[in-house]
This record gives sequence, structure tokens and C-alpha cells, in this order.
Amino acid sequence: MVFDQVKDIIVEELSVDANLVTMEARLSEDLGADSIDAVELIMKIEDTFDVSVSDEQAQAIKSVGDIVRYLEENK
Repeated sequence: MVFDQVKDIIVEELSVDANLVTMEARLSEDLGADSIDAVELIMKIEDTFDVSVSDEQAQAIKSVGDIVRYLEENK
């Protein structure tokens, strides 16, 4: 499942408790990601899922759900 893979990446990259990673969790407000964390997270997701995320698309990603929806629409 896409969510489970994304969750594992977020837990690893942001060093957050897995229980905090929900579809509704916001990357910066809820999970503490700063702009550098966000860039590294996008790069890891691009590598893992073999997708390309443009800067504009990356700016629009605010929550875990946004990442999952993007991946489901672009796989």
C-alpha cells in the first residue's frame, strides 16, 4: 500500500513516531519538517517510487495525504 511505504519513509527521514504519521498529518505543523527536510523527503519519494515531482507540485504538498494522492495519480 502506498500509504505504508510513504509512512516508513517519513518515519525514517523525519525521525518521528510512526503513530504521528496519518493521512491528515501536515508535514511542517504536525511532523516538524522544515524546508530542507521537505526537499529530502521529496527526493527520497522520487527515488523510491520512480516518479518526478516538479517544484510547483512539491510546493503544493502539505500533508501525508497529499503525497499519497500524488503518487496514486502519477504512478
